[in-house]
Amino acid sequence: MKQGTQGSAGTGIPSLSQGLEARAGAESTGTGTGAARVPSQGRAPGVDAGRGVSASASAPTARGEHTHSETPIPRPRAVVQRASVRGQILDALRTALVTGELTPGAVYSAPALGERFGVSATPVREAMQQLALEGAVEVVPNRGFRVVERGARELAELVEVRALIEVPVMLRLARTVAPERWAELRPLAEGTVRAASTGCRATYAETDRTFHRAVLSLCGNEQLVQIADDLHRRAQWPLVSPARPSARGHADLVADAAEHTALLDALIAGDVDVVRALVGEHFAGAS
Repeated sequence: MKQGTQGSAGTGIPSLSQGLEARAGAESTGTGTGAARVPSQGRAPGVDAGRGVSASASAPTARGEHTHSETPIPRPRAVVQRASVRGQILDALRTALVTGELTPGAVYSAPALGERFGVSATPVREAMQQLALEGAVEVVPNRGFRVVERGARELAELVEVRALIEVPVMLRLARTVAPERWAELRPLAEGTVRAASTGCRATYAETDRTFHRAVLSLCGNEQLVQIADDLHRRAQWPLVSPARPSARGHADLVADAAEHTALLDALIAGDVDVVRALVGEHFAGAS
């Protein structure tokens, strides 16, 4: 594997911090993917992030509990804040993976990334450890985290496993779910079309997973939904292969989104044969 830099100017990481601000601005206008700007770690103590409520406000005491002799419990202000920051950093890093800003094969240190995000290294390290569990990065002792390199074969394997899980479920749901339930998913399918039209891979990736997750959730099997969503996320990471571009183009995104609306039309109509054909084409195009 090629060795990367630890947050140098050549990695494209400075734009990640800018991307957080851009996504936060987009969220306020209703055009973003839902990720919030990473907050400053210097907020006044005792203020609950996002609601402005004092963290010192006491909750009602449950009946039968006596607190007069107990040692006061410190307010978990810092813990809550760190978890919030970590979640936002994790969303930003996932976006950077999809867009290719985190270069496959490159090594990034938590302190360097934290400096560019404007936060300490701790939430960045925690977010990277989560990405390591998901298979997106691997730990490099005393250096940081290397972005995993993968080729077309791994993508094809991921798509094959997704098809084995999702296709039978979709065909079963096509026979059992009422048309009005399918119609409720129309806004999600149309959302993928709008996202594809922007050409932003990160925005489209989120709406794409949201639509598939909503379809599969109708089966009532939460474990299946979680596994399928994890596989879907992994399939969205860019490739590193000389035989194929590392990212899907604008036309690919538009065509993929159009298949969502066509699939939903067939599901509403209860045409199982068309559903089978469309699902097969959809997964074939994803590999």
